[in-house]
Amino acid sequence: MSGPLGFVLDLLFPPKCVFCGKVLDTGETGLCRRCQRELPWLTGGEAELTGEFFSLCAAPLRYQDKVRDSIRRYKFMGRRGYYKVYGRLVAQCVHDHLAGRYDLITWVPLSPKRKKDRGYDQSFLLASAAALELGEVAVETLRKELDNQPQSGLTEDAQRRANVLGAYTPVDKALVEGKRVLVIDDVVTTGSTLSECARVLRTMGAADVVCAALARAR
Repeated sequence: MSGPLGFVLDLLFPPKCVFCGKVLDTGETGLCRRCQRELPWLTGGEAELTGEFFSLCAAPLRYQDKVRDSIRRYKFMGRRGYYKVYGRLVAQCVHDHLAGRYDLITWVPLSPKRKKDRGYDQSFLLASAAALELGEVAVETLRKELDNQPQSGLTEDAQRRANVLGAYTPVDKALVEGKRVLVIDDVVTTGSTLSECARVLRTMGAADVVCAALARAR
């Protein structure tokens, strides 16, 4: 926020780095210079992975230490305002690794119960912010009616795949038919969730599916 009101709010609630909590210095936006230097960035080929039903997934950060703690605050402690900074990072990653490979941006949705409990859909906010940075608009293509067990509570790859099977349903096939779709999520671990979303999108007629996440756990 700019103008007099923004100045007063910055005095009362000075903006802090979303990763370490340090009060930001002049010229710093969203994250401090130290985190900009020291976060576990993924670059080049290590930022990319392939999976079942999607051709490529890219993430700018490794899910560990301050990155993990920050994302947990975002998802479970109500720090929804982090989405703008996260969206900027994801957008840059998409620009670097997925430019020209998608026609449509969407996200991995929460179940209605989980969204009600949390108060917001963190992946929707992230995808919306990233899309805005890229000059696009995120479009709802999938819904999640099944309130299944959180993937974070499962350790085996087979358990994760089974847990999300059939969890997502199409919104409108006409939205994605013949399109190359970019799916955005907050964290990718084994890729099971993204693979299931990609599978459904392909049954809807998507020509290709690529993915982006803020962080990768493996």
